[in-house]
Amino acid sequence: MVLDAQSLGTEEGGVVTRILIVKMSSMGDQFHALPTVRALKKGLDARIDWVTQPEYEGLVRCFDDVENIFTFPRRNLRTQLVPFFHELRKQQYDYVIDLQGLMKSAIVAAVAKGKRKIGPSATREGAQLFYKEHAGKKNKERHAADELLDVVHHLGLPVPEEPVFPVTFPEHPGFGPGMHIAICPCSRAKGKDWPAERFAETAKNLLAQHPDAMFHLVGSPADHETCDRIATAIGPAAQNHAGQTSLLELGGLLKQMGLLITVDSGPMHMAAAIGTPTLALFGPTSPLRTGPYGKQHRVIESSFNPGKKKISKKTRQTDMRYIEAISVEEVATQARAML
Repeated sequence: MVLDAQSLGTEEGGVVTRILIVKMSSMGDQFHALPTVRALKKGLDARIDWVTQPEYEGLVRCFDDVENIFTFPRRNLRTQLVPFFHELRKQQYDYVIDLQGLMKSAIVAAVAKGKRKIGPSATREGAQLFYKEHAGKKNKERHAADELLDVVHHLGLPVPEEPVFPVTFPEHPGFGPGMHIAICPCSRAKGKDWPAERFAETAKNLLAQHPDAMFHLVGSPADHETCDRIATAIGPAAQNHAGQTSLLELGGLLKQMGLLITVDSGPMHMAAAIGTPTLALFGPTSPLRTGPYGKQHRVIESSFNPGKKKISKKTRQTDMRYIEAISVEEVATQARAML
């Protein structure tokens, strides 16, 4: 956990409003919370602390509006949970706001000291039982970032017409002149991953019109082999960065790109937040809830229809028929229009 003791307490000339945000995972969810946090900070003239998981601590450090970070020890509960709660309870907040809505986040919010504790409008795992005050009524027929803004409405604060995502990543040295396009071909679910050969075909299609273009494959170390196959198929105009960058370095790299072509993934949300035009391919998942947020981005959604039979989320996440219904022609056409 990270605390800057000098930044806690009162402002000169008066008491500062202090807010604890509880939003622990996943990568995309962290970004979705940023417009809400900015509105709370401005509307209440507040200072913001954040509870996240250890793997996202570095990411949250890059969020402009966050001062102090607590890391929830989800993999070491036996030895670190009590010390975590002890440190958390040293602080007194005016508002403790759970933007996660899970049992673990509700417990953290319950333990924290706060004059007013607010749960999100959508909860799971019985988390709603921990709150007397909720941000609003459950409505899942909208984007997750819009849903999180319910607490801003609930508190009667101004809601920005154009939500912003205040995040600053370390500067990347850049790749020189020319057109630079990133490709993120992998996610955490097989059924969301467009076939590797189709990414390569799309890149070659774009090279025919933009011969100076350079393609940058991005992903985790586990994605390196897939990205290497794509880069090899594209040829000299491709570089494989998968597993070669930290999460923060990836943010700086994506900032240099003129376009990201991606599956439904964490880097998709990262690119959308920093303003890199993003073309996202959605197979079994719904872009209504978790598509790239912003008017400059585009989504190609699968046309596959399984019929009237209801298919579970788990099955859809491994069913390749959804993502394979998206053609190279569709992706290349949309990408050319965005370049």
